[in-house]
Amino acid sequence: MARPEYESWVREILRCPVGLHPLVDVEDEQGAPALQCAEDCGGKGQRRRYPVVDGIPVLLADDATVVTV
Repeated sequence: MARPEYESWVREILRCPVGLHPLVDVEDEQGAPALQCAEDCGGKGQRRRYPVVDGIPVLLADDATVVTV
């Protein structure tokens, strides 16, 4: 799946709704595009990953997956 392209001003304002960290582009376990906290969020070595559905980031804390990095 192709990663969605966002204008630079959109990338600047996209933040984790929990920790207010910047988000980086990643892929989930199935290879689908997602956005993930650039910093620990929720504990040491843990980051929240948010799905991107039809090119739209779903930045809801309840829909986030906590991953270990």
